[in-house]
Amino acid sequence: MIEITGITAGSPAAKAGIRAGDCLIAVNDTVIHDVLDYRFAITEKHLNVRFFREGEELTVQIRKGEYDDPGLNFATALMDEKRTCGNHCIFCFIDQNPKGMRDTIYFKDDDARLSFLQGSYITLTNLTDEDVDRIIKMHMTVNVSVQTTEPDLRNKMLGNKKAGESLRHLWRMGKAGVSMNCQIVLCPTWNDGDHLHKTLADLFSLVPAVESIAVVPFGMTKFRQHLCPIPAFTVESAREAVEQIEAVQRWSLQANGRRIVYASDELYLLANLPLPDDDAYEGYPQYENGVGMLRYLMNEFYDALEDAEYDGDARFLTIATGSAAAPFLDKMMRDLEAKFPQVHCQVITVLNDFYGHSITVAGLLTFQDLSEQLKNRDLGSAVLLTETCLRHDDVFLDDKSRGDLEQVLGVPVIKCKVDGYVLLDTVLGYAEGE
Repeated sequence: MIEITGITAGSPAAKAGIRAGDCLIAVNDTVIHDVLDYRFAITEKHLNVRFFREGEELTVQIRKGEYDDPGLNFATALMDEKRTCGNHCIFCFIDQNPKGMRDTIYFKDDDARLSFLQGSYITLTNLTDEDVDRIIKMHMTVNVSVQTTEPDLRNKMLGNKKAGESLRHLWRMGKAGVSMNCQIVLCPTWNDGDHLHKTLADLFSLVPAVESIAVVPFGMTKFRQHLCPIPAFTVESAREAVEQIEAVQRWSLQANGRRIVYASDELYLLANLPLPDDDAYEGYPQYENGVGMLRYLMNEFYDALEDAEYDGDARFLTIATGSAAAPFLDKMMRDLEAKFPQVHCQVITVLNDFYGHSITVAGLLTFQDLSEQLKNRDLGSAVLLTETCLRHDDVFLDDKSRGDLEQVLGVPVIKCKVDGYVLLDTVLGYAEGE
């Protein structure tokens, strides 16, 4: 049973007389254990809701629009506790954090329900056969962090003796037609080369259930003491990986009519190779995994710039970003200035001294590095930061707030969406971000 913590005013549940404090048992014939059971059950227009109130089991009928919410509220989004990760992956970024970071940094989830609701990736090691039955029944889309399809190697990479055996869930879901997006965190000398070839071949055998595959390089911080040694990517090893992936793409275009597998932006940057054109990303199915994010941002920005008009006052402001995106943003701002000379937006590359210079993405910049490298500089009227720096309550990874940074810098810090249209409007002053 799950306690109902609130009822939306005027909702079908309120009209049916359900109250906060009642404990939900079932909807129609589905016993409710968590949010997946609940979401699956409430898609009907007519609901028989069973619940306990003060020791008595009651049933009420609710009529509503198909897919409308009946108005029951619960203590957590999952209606249950999160399932924590039981793996000890050799590449785990969480294990490469020092003490004193934002609390949320240290939580490892491995929950299929979050995969469905929020797009997070699961390793399958927490799944039971009953969980897979439910995934198949509910026609869920699941995001799977695969790494390798070789059982022994997977055991070693995930630090879990069940990791290889849990691949049976992958094959079963694939054969049942469950839609899956897959991820391979590539670690030099571990799962690259021939190992990557086998993993891709196995995943392609599950197409069309496997809808997309992202290959992303593992992130190495300077806090890897006492962790499993993994060589850093070199230009050569990154280039070999990109060339291998692009060869599979060419084959897949012939065999499947689309590429299906994609290398992340970061892998192209490590290889010193240009980013692919827009059509190579085929609708950006792995955008949230850092695949095509820069290309998409540039496309949006230049589309917006082509139609933009500006006859306002002179403007001067600053974008602070990581070394990966800085050259692209700098070109965009110079092209903006060429069209509107009265607008100057400087791009400052902030090196990641906190984690180490091999970490180049803006989303992992800390208050410490931003404050040290931006203070006492002419920043103009404001500093723009990507929203990925401040995902949790405007707090940086090292547990300092946006307000703390504004106090140090003496100018407003604007949190800007990763959106080319919003970026242009913010620089021009038509939108002030958050």
